[in-house]
Amino acid sequence: MAEKAKEKAHKEPFPGAYFVGLVITLVLLIGVVAVGAGLPPALSGFLVALLLGLTVNPKYAIGFLCAGVFSALLGFAGSEPQVAWGGLGLILSSLVVWRFVKS
Repeated sequence: MAEKAKEKAHKEPFPGAYFVGLVITLVLLIGVVAVGAGLPPALSGFLVALLLGLTVNPKYAIGFLCAGVFSALLGFAGSEPQVAWGGLGLILSSLVVWRFVKS
């Protein structure tokens, strides 16, 4: 019985899998920030929100859609192009996730 508990304690697909996942996540995050920092504000806001929005769990897509609408409205009202176009990118990615990704 002690052996079964010992076997169930390891949920990683292979030793170090979570560490590899952490490294991949950090490299992607640094890449997104580098790309976003090198582009004009409207384009960087749109691309970063679009790409990160595609990673959303489909059950939360409606919430992110609402956040995108709110962000776009406030961004355009306040003349903040990065926020406004980021909101549009989030709306688009939420619609894609909600429509094409099945949970």
